[in-house]
Parts: sequence; structure tokens; C-alpha cells
Amino acid sequence: MEVEYQEEYIRNSRGVQLFTCRWLPFSPPKALVFLCHGYGMECSSFMRGCGTRLASAGYAVIGIDYEGHGRSRGARCYIKKFNNIVSDCNDFFKSVCVQEEYRDKNRFLYGESMGGAVALLLHKKDPNFWNGAVLVAPMCKISEKVKPHPVVVNILTKVEEIIPKWKIVPTKDVIDSAFKDPVKREEIRNNKLIYQDKPRLKTALEMLRTSMSLEDSLHEVTLPFFVLHGEADTVTDPDVSRALYGQASSRDKTMKLYPGMWHGLTSGEPDENIEMVFSDIITWLDKRSTGDSAALTFQPLHYTDPVIKTSTTSTSTEMVNREKLQRTRSPGCYLCGFNGRRTLHHSAM
Repeated sequence: MEVEYQEEYIRNSRGVQLFTCRWLPFSPPKALVFLCHGYGMECSSFMRGCGTRLASAGYAVIGIDYEGHGRSRGARCYIKKFNNIVSDCNDFFKSVCVQEEYRDKNRFLYGESMGGAVALLLHKKDPNFWNGAVLVAPMCKISEKVKPHPVVVNILTKVEEIIPKWKIVPTKDVIDSAFKDPVKREEIRNNKLIYQDKPRLKTALEMLRTSMSLEDSLHEVTLPFFVLHGEADTVTDPDVSRALYGQASSRDKTMKLYPGMWHGLTSGEPDENIEMVFSDIITWLDKRSTGDSAALTFQPLHYTDPVIKTSTTSTSTEMVNREKLQRTRSPGCYLCGFNGRRTLHHSAM
């Protein structure tokens, strides 16, 4: 099925140019799905499979590269404040939601790994706005197996403002650990938009603090969600998803664990596993994509001179046409083959 692909560059409140993209069905979308990518990742290439699959199923899919990630500007993979990511995503996503053609559509968040933390914080920022979330191996709790000693954290905190961007945090090769299929693993490794260096000090501490904060507030999660996790994941412990499912106050919550699967459920597994995972995601979305959406009472924000690239994509060809999108100038800102799958589901419906 063909889908339309668009790209747009915008600026956040700090004046940083950010990259955004969309995959759109040619018919009116069932609902909106907003992508929150993982640490070091990006949307246009790494999450293309996700975007095209969901758009082919009838959803408008919108993504953003966080500051310092992918095709966005900023120090590479430097997270000065995690809340900056959340605020940028919140303002951009809502500016899409208020567009005339989308005002009456349900709104879903889709977060992978660190993007799961972004999605949960977006929900926390405005608990009644989102109609649901798909959380793939989310980063929302630090596993006891890898939690650093408080003394270590205290020492690093004392120097984070002195050497915030230093790449001094030791880490194993996450790509080798996250993506099972060797061909897909090499494709990901060859994606130059993906950050593959050591984490910066402040970035690592911001991620640690965010995870610990989320861990203490999992009971505040109230939106419908579907959390998916590979049981053989060594990047984010499946116990993290079990904790979210067990502690969240949501009346409609589903958890599915996939035996033998790794961290990259949607991009690093053999094709048949990826198709199974997306079939589960689309089935969950389809059951929740109709119904009344929350009233939108805020005003849309305007961008200055964005550039859009539009293409129509099929399985065999991709045609790209560039065009300028005329928008109103404004002082405002925009402002990022297994058996026995285990499923847990709790729903008010």
C-alpha cells in the first residue's frame, strides 16, 4: 500500500532547528500516532518501517528527531535537560493535533526504549490529552541488575556541570545487544544518523534521573497502554515492563512478552517476528481508534519558513518532490518462529 511521506524542519523555543516527518495514508486517517524514538536513534530512516506499516494500516504517523539526534541540530546526543525533549515533543505534537483535518482524531503516543519514557512524561504533563500509548521495551525503571551505586552517582553529579559533554561513560555495544538479525544489525550500524559513541556524562545522568523519577511515579499512569517486551532483552530488563503493568492505575492496560525476542522488537528481529509484533500493535490501536477525542482548546502554533519534502512510497519505488509550505509568520514558536507468547490484559471495556 502506498503512503505519503513528508519532511519538515522547524525551530524550538531555544532556536534549535529540529527535523520532523510524517507518513500519511491517502484516505482520511483513523487516528494520529506520534513517534518517540529511542536514545541515539532517529525517525526518517530507523523508524521508516514503523511509519510505513502504521500508515498502511490507516494511521497518520508523525515523528520528530530530538535535539542533538538524527537530522536535528545540536550537540550530538547531548541531553542537557530531559524535560527539553518532553517539551519539544509536547508542543510540536499538539500543534499537529489542532490542525483542522486532525481535530476530531484520537491521539496515540508510540515510544521505543527511551522514547517510552518520553511518552510517559508527555502523558504526565497532560494526563487527559492522549487516548493511549504503545510502549515498546520502555525505559521507565532502572533494573536492580544495573542500577549504579549511590556513591558513584554522587561523584558523577559533582562534576557534571564541569564536564557535561565528556564521553566518559563506559558502555557495551548496544547495537550488538539490541538487534538479533545480523543483516538488520549491520544496516543499523551503517546508519550514520544513529549515534554510536559513548554516552556523554550529563546525558547519562539525565537518563538515570528520569528513569528513577518515573519508577517512583508509575502508579500515576492512567492512560490506556500496550507495553511490549522481548523476554531475551538485555538492554532494558523485561521486569521494567512488568513493573509498569503491575503499578499503573490505568483501567485499560495490556502487556505482551515475546519469548526469545531481543530489545529491537520492531526493527532487529527476523521479518516474521516483526510482522507479528506490528500485527499486535495495529490490532490494539484499531480497537481504540474510534470514539470521542478530548476537546482541543489551545491555539495552533505557527512556524517560520519551514521546508517540506513530500514523497509517495510503495514497496518498489520512491518519488520525491520538494515544495515550500506557506505558513503564517508568527512571534510564537513550534514548540521530539516463537510459541507461547504471554499476554496480560486488563480493560474496563
